[in-house]
Parts: sequence; structure tokens; C-alpha cells
Amino acid sequence: MSKPTAPLTIWCNAQFGEADTRLLAEGTGRHRLVFSAAASKQYLAAGKPDPVLAAADIAFGQPDVAQCLANPRLRWVEVTTAGYTRYDTPEFQETFRARGSAFSNVSSVFADSCAQHVLAMMLALGRQLLPSFRDQLGDHSWHYDERRYESRLLTGQTVLLLGFGAIGRRLAELLAPFGMTILAVRRQVRSERGVRILPEEQLSSALAQADHVVNILPDNASTRNYVNARRLGCVKPGARFYNVGRGVTVDENALLEALRSKRLGAAYLDVFATEPLPVDHPLWSEPNCFITPHTAGGRHDQDTAIVRHFLENLAAFEKGAPMMDRVV
Repeated sequence: MSKPTAPLTIWCNAQFGEADTRLLAEGTGRHRLVFSAAASKQYLAAGKPDPVLAAADIAFGQPDVAQCLANPRLRWVEVTTAGYTRYDTPEFQETFRARGSAFSNVSSVFADSCAQHVLAMMLALGRQLLPSFRDQLGDHSWHYDERRYESRLLTGQTVLLLGFGAIGRRLAELLAPFGMTILAVRRQVRSERGVRILPEEQLSSALAQADHVVNILPDNASTRNYVNARRLGCVKPGARFYNVGRGVTVDENALLEALRSKRLGAAYLDVFATEPLPVDHPLWSEPNCFITPHTAGGRHDQDTAIVRHFLENLAAFEKGAPMMDRVV
């Protein structure tokens, strides 16, 4: 990637609040910042085609994939999400590599929040906080023996991470003080401090060992329905399952059956194949299924962090230096 010298045109279709828009404008001051007429706060939604994008050197937000491929002028795209399914194709990535163009996401913005979200649920389930809260909302019954003697320590337990990127690394750091055994399955089997990285061929045996299975998989052709009936049949009886990856990576019917059969002790789900989750979906009323509405990555300063991430990467791009969360 060559070092830019002249001012660049930066296109954006992310809709920020006044303070963050001002931060972005000030941080891109020497360049030309243009906003799409179809700007949106829905970062997960695909951007609409925009003729203004044709004149851009840099795109920030969720640009239309076909336009990115058709625009040889485009030197760098940063999406405002950790996931990048629309861009995760051989055509897109090979085209960008051939041009010497860069593509990045903002996964590090959401790593801490997603990791803390999983840790919070692990502790809540282990310490019987959620059943106790249900008692408080219900008949105020005093389940002393049940709550006290069914509480579990994280200390010494085994966690299996399905996927190991920025979120997985941060979660492993947060779990380290508990003295847990941390396993992770990913395509690139290279060593990581404090984590045993496994090839996919060892997944079945890893599932049989794990007290906690944490799904952080992205949505792509190889991960859809990855957590299926066959794999759920391999889990250690009573294990707990967490999904902060993408909903389509889990066969929800198979998951429901694993909960009902008690193969899984509990499930915590933040993402679903259909969102919002339909109000009559049986997962809502399954006693040991706990749901949050795709908020694991949430943080009060989310937009500020996304803008700062882009500006830091812009400074690196201008210098020809390494960029954060670069995919291509």
C-alpha cells in the first residue's frame, strides 16, 4: 500500500451524533469528507449504492460491495462493525489484494464489551443469580439449599472457544485469573499464550471436555449451522453454551432440543438467525435459555470509539504504517 500524499476524498455512510460527527470532521480535516445521502445508524445493514462513492479514495461505514469492486480508485475500506460477511468473499478480497487496497473492521472496539458480556453471564449462571432473580420477580420463595449447593466455581473449569479473534483473545485474558483451561478451535493453528489452539479435527473431543462452549464465529459459507445436532451431541452433559458470534452459525432447533434433553445445562444467546427474535419463538420461554437483544458489543461510547478507531487507522494509512484490525 503506497503512502498517500495529496488530500483524499473520504466517503461515509455511518450516521453519528453531533459530537462524534464533529470529531470525525476535525480528525479528517486535511482531507475531503463527504456523507452519503443514505447515511444510517443501522451498522449491520447493507449500505445502498451511492454515486458519490465513485469519487472516493476511502470508504468508512457499510459501502455497497458491488460499488467497492467496481471502483479502482478506492484504496481503503473500513467497516463500522466487527463482522464483515458481505465482504468476506474470494472475489472481494482477491480484488483488493490485487489493487493493493486495504480493508479493515473495528473488531477491537467491541472485543472488551463482548468478552465482558460472556464473563458476566458465566458468573451469573455459575452463582445462580438468574434463578434467584426469577424468584424475586415471582413468588419470593427462599431456595436456600438449591441455590447454595448448585452454585459452581469457574476456577479450574474448561472453556472451549469456537473462533479466536479479538473477542476470543480478550475473553481469554479475562478468564486467566480463574485458572481455567482455555481451548480454542480456529483455522490457523498457531500458538497463543495461555490458550491451547486446536485444529477442527479435534473439535469433538474438545466439546466432550468443555464446561463452557463459547461461539464467536462469524457468518460465512463455512460457519452456517456450524453448531448443529451432531456437534451438540458431542458436548459434555450439563455444559453451558454462549453465542456472541452470529445467529446463523447455530441450528436453533438443535439447540432447543439439546436444552430440553438436558444435554446442555443452559444457553446464553445474544444473536439469532432472525432478529428481532420473534415473540413466539420457543427459545424465549425455555427455562434454561437466557437472551439479550444483540447487545453483547454494546458500550455507551460505541460511536466515539468507532470514530477514534477510524482516525487512528487514517493516521497509519497516511504514514504507510500497520493498521489496526486489517483484514486485507
